[in-house]
Amino acid sequence: MGFVELLLIAVGLSMDAFAVSICKGLCMKRLNLKQALIIGLFFGVFQAGMPLVGWFLGKQFETYITPIDHWIAFILLAFIGAKMLFDAFHEDDEQLSCPADGKLDYKELTMMAIATSIDALAVGITFAFLQVSIVPAVSLIGITTFVLSVGGVVLGYRVGSRYEKPAAIVGGVVLILIGLKILLEHLGILG
Repeated sequence: MGFVELLLIAVGLSMDAFAVSICKGLCMKRLNLKQALIIGLFFGVFQAGMPLVGWFLGKQFETYITPIDHWIAFILLAFIGAKMLFDAFHEDDEQLSCPADGKLDYKELTMMAIATSIDALAVGITFAFLQVSIVPAVSLIGITTFVLSVGGVVLGYRVGSRYEKPAAIVGGVVLILIGLKILLEHLGILG
């Protein structure tokens, strides 16, 4: 798997964190760069940690799964992408729960970081089957998520929530296309 594909996966996985970061930015009465960096750090660390955990799990079952790894990668990425698309089109507009004092709730932030990175666990499992070099991959995912999350806070503060849905749609489509590419390459349809 090349750098461009890994970057696209990183961007796709980051879209949930990006959308949540936009919401966090909406809650700010003044742009707080320290809080934006903390939010980016939480999302980046969890988004990098989950595929690492998935990779370790995947390595345990590698010998049994290798003959069908391309199908697993396709199904997992397509499922995650389809879920992102479904959520983008079917979620109700939720009321923002902004803290009155403007402080970050670290417990809530941890829960959101875990929730937005669960899909990265499945991607980590596919990385094990596809022999992806894990350290550069999770580093790229973590850095990309950090940058997009900080940018999401700033964007949310500046322009509001109008980009939340398009971000989720783009992320879902990218993950589905990467899964399809992996499948078609392993079937010999794409060179």
